[in-house]
Amino acid sequence: MEIILGKSAGFCYGVKRAVDGASQMLEKKTPLYALGEIVHNKEVTKSLEDKGLIFIDDIKDSKGDTIIRAHGVANSIYEYANAKQINLYDFTCPRVLKIHNIALEYRDKGYYIILLGSKNHPENIGTISYCGLNSSIVEDITELDNLLLKLNNFSKVLVIAQTTFSLKKYFLIKNYLEKNLNADIEVVFKNTICKATEVRQKETEEISKDVDFMIIIGGRNSSNTKKLYEIASENTNTICIETYRDLDLSYLDGVEKLGIMAGASTPKESIDEVIKIVSNYKEKVYKK
Repeated sequence: MEIILGKSAGFCYGVKRAVDGASQMLEKKTPLYALGEIVHNKEVTKSLEDKGLIFIDDIKDSKGDTIIRAHGVANSIYEYANAKQINLYDFTCPRVLKIHNIALEYRDKGYYIILLGSKNHPENIGTISYCGLNSSIVEDITELDNLLLKLNNFSKVLVIAQTTFSLKKYFLIKNYLEKNLNADIEVVFKNTICKATEVRQKETEEISKDVDFMIIIGGRNSSNTKKLYEIASENTNTICIETYRDLDLSYLDGVEKLGIMAGASTPKESIDEVIKIVSNYKEKVYKK
């Protein structure tokens, strides 16, 4: 069996920066708190907990130095920490910070801001706080019919996106708005989907069209992993697993060509373990 391992599989820059930063800090000081999971991967969070990192869901529960994770946080978190003299170590992904700055700039210019992404995703909970009152989070094109009436009362609209938003959905929504908004409305589209996400999604699509079966490795609560699974599933039989422990090798019976891709929060160790498990089926691992 031939195995094609996606070369973009595993940690992205922002995740690696946050995980490495937390690990280095834990060598110097404890207790150390983290507001929310550093990344959406149980293996990674468990490893950091074992080193002494304390995860909290509310900044009010912090009793000392606190890490801001790669997803970023709402502006109110910084204000609270400053007022309570909580020392923050900010590992927000630079690409997320760039979206915050774009939102602030266009909010102050009077634009209505549409943020494409999941309403419950921590990145968007943070980003929307910089967008002002005239803003909405949109997850799917079906939500736009009701929003059009509101948008047509504004002269300027900005569209931005979660860094891990589906590239395919982004362009579907872009085309919809271009066709349906009043012609006199100025619409600015900022494709803020991370380039690493674009590459990973495109590579997943290419590989999934070329294999008999696809394995996606990543956390169950990882947004970007879910999108990779959706993309691959459109083209071939696909399973999504967190670790090698979830892998049922019977799925590989009769598979001659296997594709493997991993989300941006998936450590190299998890990918290597899966490859090791399927190694009895393989002849050679090709990096496409």
